[in-house]
Amino acid sequence: MKATRSLCWAAGLLLAAGAACGLEVPPATEGRNASEFARQEVASMPPYAPGPPASGVIRLWGHGSFSRPFMRLLVARWARGFARFQPGVKIEEDTYGTSSAIPALALGAGDLAILGEEILPEAVDTFERVKPYPPFSVEIANGSVDVRNFDYAQMFFVHKDNPLAQLTLTQLDAIFGAEHRRGAPVNIRTWGQLGLKGEWADQPITPYGWRTDDSFGFYLEQTLLAGSHRWNSALREFVHRPQPNGDIYDHGQQALDALAHDRYGIAVSNIRYAGPDVKPLAVAERAGAPYVAVTAQTLIDHTYPLSRTIPAFVDRVPGQPVEAKVKEFLHYILSREGQQDILDDGRYLPLSAASVATELKKLE
Repeated sequence: MKATRSLCWAAGLLLAAGAACGLEVPPATEGRNASEFARQEVASMPPYAPGPPASGVIRLWGHGSFSRPFMRLLVARWARGFARFQPGVKIEEDTYGTSSAIPALALGAGDLAILGEEILPEAVDTFERVKPYPPFSVEIANGSVDVRNFDYAQMFFVHKDNPLAQLTLTQLDAIFGAEHRRGAPVNIRTWGQLGLKGEWADQPITPYGWRTDDSFGFYLEQTLLAGSHRWNSALREFVHRPQPNGDIYDHGQQALDALAHDRYGIAVSNIRYAGPDVKPLAVAERAGAPYVAVTAQTLIDHTYPLSRTIPAFVDRVPGQPVEAKVKEFLHYILSREGQQDILDDGRYLPLSAASVATELKKLE
């Protein structure tokens, strides 16, 4: 299948047509995000039931870049699978960045926007400057366990010598934030406040993490800090850093490398960067709730309190149906076949069967 790609400079909302090129579909191989739970969930989903034959072009914008495919390979799988049922619909794929997708949708250059993370308020504002209503959203996948650039799970780590094995979001909010909006009586600044004794009791906690003004930090502001913009002033922030050989020293790696040398630190990062000198914590929503570790299952069933999802957006006038061809494509993505494509791609996680049912109701 051929796909026309276009370039969007989101800051200036400047759109220019790009060159046509094919969608390459790699062999079906399940990646490390696959699990028996994921396979069972997908197998239990209803197969795609085609509606009336649809036709036309779906201009799809979203997560990607000029040099790396990101969402493009998964879109290729979806396009190939959908064409078996709806050969009259062609997919024009323009995956050159999450920041370009919503402006393209607002300006009528796109029909479907698939982001690489939750939508930012600035993107909603961009859309609503053009339309008198917000973009319509459907969740289509879950973030990955540990795949870089695929919305991997945000996890918390302590030094291997630290006796703690678990914390609540209430406690983590009081450690990383400065307003303890989740209900802690005071901010937590020493390990003794978490019940540690002896040498640990009076030691100050040093938090390590992402830069607070990037998308990772914004996610934590909205979820962990309950909307607060006030962080612990002791937070040590890291950003991706290019190396002389061209590699990138990831911010998550920097945080855990620093933690490995600090017995009294705590870090937000991901298991992909963990070495033998740090250990991940199980997390509970609040006191009395179950403590949950990150696995494919806990991200799919959303029992992990900081589970992330991948949204798709369309321009739908409130009270009006989603355009037929786009609705059919979204039905395919939310089918057994479409979610199996996610498993075969091996990076994002599929939705649960219950989540698929919920999202399909939005389209009716």
